[in-house]
Amino acid sequence: MKDFELDSHSPKGSLEDRWTQHKFNSKIVSPANRKKYTVIVVGTGLAGAAASASLGEMGYNVKTFCFQDSPRRAHSIAAQGGINGAKNYQNDGDSVWRLFYDTIKGGDFRARESNVFRLAELSSNIIDQAVAQGVPFAREYSGYLANRSFGGAQVSRTFYARGQTGQQLLLGAYQAMSKQIAEGSITHYSRCEMQDLIMVKNHAKGIVSRDLITGKLETHMADCVVLCTGGYSNVYYLSTNAKGCNTSAIWRAHKQGALFANPCFTQIHPTCIPQHGALQSKLTLMSESLRNDGRVWAPKRKEDCDKNPDDIAEENRDYFLERMYPAFGNLVPRDIASRAVKLICDEGRGVGHEIEGQKLGVYLDFAQAIKKLGLEAITEKYGNLFEMYQRITSEDPYSTPMRIYPAVHYTMGGLWVDYNLMTSIDGLFAGGEANFSDHGANRLGASALMQGLADGYFILPTTVSDYLAQQKPFDPERKFPEAEQALKTSKARIDRLLNAPDPQKTPDDFHRQLGQILWHACGMAREKKALELAITEIQQLNEQFWQQVKITGTDTELNQTLERAGRVADFFELAELMCIDALAREESCGCHAREEHITEDGEAQRHDDDFSYVSAWQYSGNASLPTLHKEELHFEFVRPNTRNYR
Repeated sequence: MKDFELDSHSPKGSLEDRWTQHKFNSKIVSPANRKKYTVIVVGTGLAGAAASASLGEMGYNVKTFCFQDSPRRAHSIAAQGGINGAKNYQNDGDSVWRLFYDTIKGGDFRARESNVFRLAELSSNIIDQAVAQGVPFAREYSGYLANRSFGGAQVSRTFYARGQTGQQLLLGAYQAMSKQIAEGSITHYSRCEMQDLIMVKNHAKGIVSRDLITGKLETHMADCVVLCTGGYSNVYYLSTNAKGCNTSAIWRAHKQGALFANPCFTQIHPTCIPQHGALQSKLTLMSESLRNDGRVWAPKRKEDCDKNPDDIAEENRDYFLERMYPAFGNLVPRDIASRAVKLICDEGRGVGHEIEGQKLGVYLDFAQAIKKLGLEAITEKYGNLFEMYQRITSEDPYSTPMRIYPAVHYTMGGLWVDYNLMTSIDGLFAGGEANFSDHGANRLGASALMQGLADGYFILPTTVSDYLAQQKPFDPERKFPEAEQALKTSKARIDRLLNAPDPQKTPDDFHRQLGQILWHACGMAREKKALELAITEIQQLNEQFWQQVKITGTDTELNQTLERAGRVADFFELAELMCIDALAREESCGCHAREEHITEDGEAQRHDDDFSYVSAWQYSGNASLPTLHKEELHFEFVRPNTRNYR
């Protein structure tokens, strides 16, 4: 087991000058030599596609991998509401410093200042890049780009393309990537899933991949590896993520030595269509942008909860976010809104479907906005979102309030990376949601797209080049025994999955049970005894999984049951680490709400003296006994204080 000395390599000096100076100090590879280097990029969503296109344009040989049939199917396409950029087009007081502060505060002061300021600084460049690519952002009548408000901010800085922002941004990155494929600088592999990381003398030098159509295992060698494989919210089974989203790539890297940071920091999104049945397999997100014009309310009286919302008089409606947080109202950050909705439902004032004996839903009402702005204006802003809601629920949100309830959405945890986005493994980088770097304990809305594109277009091209400039190009003709060993290990793992001693249950059966354990113990509310019990239950269920998982078919054909089984096996180990991390953090922070550490008025209670650090976990060879390393967080430019959105 490798010992680590955590060094973020954050630059010193003036915060505004750190990234500029860091770029100047970074080494570069001359254009004539770039073709000698090969970079593997796993995952081709916003971060992966942007990084691949940029590195290919610079002249490097790039190999890209995704398990979807096309990079256009990446989950980045599902992002709806918008992307933040500190342009101050509304002249309402926005600035890079304000975006920096809002992001630090929104993350409950659990993120690095240097990384967050760089993200805010690059936000304007991202908008310019996207516009140059033809991304059809909404515009004002004058032709200027439009902005709208999002949770956790009192300025309008969110650029959007109706409710399709992620899709349009991904198409821009995909077009840039496709150009490089056509020019030969990128070799792309669709329907290929990473099985393991190949290590050569403690450096990341390649991956093992499995062709999901034929089952063929292959090794691919390179000078460095970049993981842009997204988040792991599907560990909970029910989440807003696409069903294929998983943790396998970053978890296999973790077991090779990459530290896993803040695994328990999970974002609960308040604006989700509530669960309607016990066997439901996925949840659907409604954009946070809806909270701009929609008003969140619940009945004041329990006896009104079964009534048609139109039959509940105005004086019997509790617009609880406006009541509890008058300064921000319905636009409080996601963790604040989610806890408030849970509190209302726990009081017995929820509406809609009953799940496990409790009505889990509140109303999101547009009647007042339609009356004030007109039906046409609301349709223009939110029409595709309203259509999606109606198709899923068979209810017309123009005439009947939407019902919403919090759901697992995003993960702030991920592989630990330094300022260069390099993990604790030399030559292994992580971008976008696959790393932990920018959001602390809670991500502000419209910041995921911003981070993915900042990492891909602007940061990784600089830091990967700096790393490669210090390495001799590897010999593509050389045979690596480490690659052959990694191939054998991957094959043995697949064989073990296919040959459980007593096959009885499908991977989905086990995944559903795991998700229920994790949601109740390490979801919106967490408590010491529940976490301790959950760890034991996860360990027992994991043992049962390896004994009883039933996989039909073989590994030499398209076998989606086998795919799911491999991902669920990784989810078991990750879920245990999440509970271990949550148990170790004796405070409430962002989305991590410990019931023992809540103020009298229901707010999160941080303990900065003891827990102002990044928890970075090292795999010890036993998933149940990880080693904790702490990266202490030092604040030079902001003062951590109680988050107040009232």
